[in-house]
Amino acid sequence: MSKAFTKESDASDEDDELSPAPLPKGSKNYITPAGYARLRGELLDLIDNERPKIVEIVHWAASNGDRSENGDYLYGKKRLREIDRRIRFLTKRLEIAEVVDPSVHAGGDQVFFGATVVYSDDEGVDRTITILGIDEVETALSQVSWVSPVARALLKAREGDQVQLATPGGNRTLEIIEVRYPARSAA
Repeated sequence: MSKAFTKESDASDEDDELSPAPLPKGSKNYITPAGYARLRGELLDLIDNERPKIVEIVHWAASNGDRSENGDYLYGKKRLREIDRRIRFLTKRLEIAEVVDPSVHAGGDQVFFGATVVYSDDEGVDRTITILGIDEVETALSQVSWVSPVARALLKAREGDQVQLATPGGNRTLEIIEVRYPARSAA
């Protein structure tokens, strides 16, 4: 069978890979104002800049004739599917997002969403993490999702409290040393 008569796979097959990260049943998709702005900015950039450029390249490549061996056309169509998939993903996530400003807790010593927490584990190792929404976490920056086991163990505890963290290697005791929040903006 000629390649001309084969159908490209539907994007719905690939959407499963990029489906929104699961949330605990009955919970909301919390996100900070900065995280929401970053995701919204990415969405608008894809719609206003990235996608039109790729559409123009695909249009130009298609006008060159034989598409079966046209690298610009084939790559452009693939990139266009990736962009459209990311646009759908971001749109879904922003629709269900609930923006929570962690600065309202500034000066407090209890752990809530958006807190930066310094804690010591039972081996005496100090760690610092920031508890954020699922869609805005960057693990390289010591950020964890509010639904992660360590965040769930720390939430609602106060400075000086000891909490238990269940791990595959057994329970660990974490002592909360410090709780910080971003400063309130002068609005």
